Amino acid sequence: MAADASSAPASQPALRHDWTRAEVEALFALPFNDLLFQAQGLHRQYHQPNSVQLSTLLSIKTGACPEDCAYCPQSVRFETGLKKEPLLDVEVVLEAAREAKDNGATRFCMGAAWRSPKDRDLERVEAMVRGVKAMGLETCVTLGMLKPAQAERLAGAGLDYYNHNLDTSPEYYGKIISTRTYEDRLDTLANVRAAGVKVCCGGIVGMGEEQSDRAGLLQQLANLSPHPESVPINDLVQVAGTPLKGADALGGIEFVRVIAVARILMPASYVRLSAGRTAMSDETQALAFFAGANSIFYGEKLLTTENPQNARDRALLVQLGIQTEGAVAPAASAEASASCGAGAAAASTSCCG
Repeated sequence: MAADASSAPASQPALRHDWTRAEVEALFALPFNDLLFQAQGLHRQYHQPNSVQLSTLLSIKTGACPEDCAYCPQSVRFETGLKKEPLLDVEVVLEAAREAKDNGATRFCMGAAWRSPKDRDLERVEAMVRGVKAMGLETCVTLGMLKPAQAERLAGAGLDYYNHNLDTSPEYYGKIISTRTYEDRLDTLANVRAAGVKVCCGGIVGMGEEQSDRAGLLQQLANLSPHPESVPINDLVQVAGTPLKGADALGGIEFVRVIAVARILMPASYVRLSAGRTAMSDETQALAFFAGANSIFYGEKLLTTENPQNARDRALLVQLGIQTEGAVAPAASAEASASCGAGAAAASTSCCG
């Protein structure tokens, strides 16, 4: 249901890849209820309206990243107290994947704090992908910038998704990152597409940007052809020691606007609530689901930052009458009130969203 296409059945409008900035900003300017009404209508045309996909993300190599992303506690340039960890052994990763599957996740994502992986590191990552895939889980990795041959190796291992976020608008990007360009990110996305791997690509809001920058980010994503199959939207988690500690937080209504506009621009894509959910009220998350979010990161951590515990997520989904895709047990089961520790971690507001 999330596949991009140049044409759609009669009940679904054709997908567009030619959005102008003015058109996107006009969506942001709509009255809130009108915006949500439009987003919910499109969501129902392309997706099951009361269904959410659960993804879990594990940090397979933590810290010591040479990049200077201003939001990221994993940068070697910032003193955040983060403990550095080398690339995990394959069996450790597979055990985390088993636990994530047992807790209801259907996609398992693996993130490594690299600028770009070395070819020698890919052999172990390929083994992780093959092992997770053999469990019946969708696989996703985020490893930094990829060369064409590296993307082809991951595709050969059976990788389903590659995550590489654009982070923000082209205009605001230079205020957040200086060690890689916007074009570098687009090049990696092109290499992934050419290898036949699906794209997971979104961004981060609440980094001090203007609404026009949020519109610019979504315009960039929506004009990729095809659209990213998965669009993670991260709300900045401020970490002491990073340059963005103390940035003005984004309000819940504005965050929901971002979700709604993303749904309108990319109606067939999965829109994922990613980092920042710990600080969100149940009401904000409920509005985000109504606006078109249909995927969440599920687990106790997002790479290096906290994430709502599984029991809270399950309880909220039950209250909203939302089922989980491909779950071992329905969301309304007794597990909803149990404490489910998902041992595998999920993504922080790093480039692994």
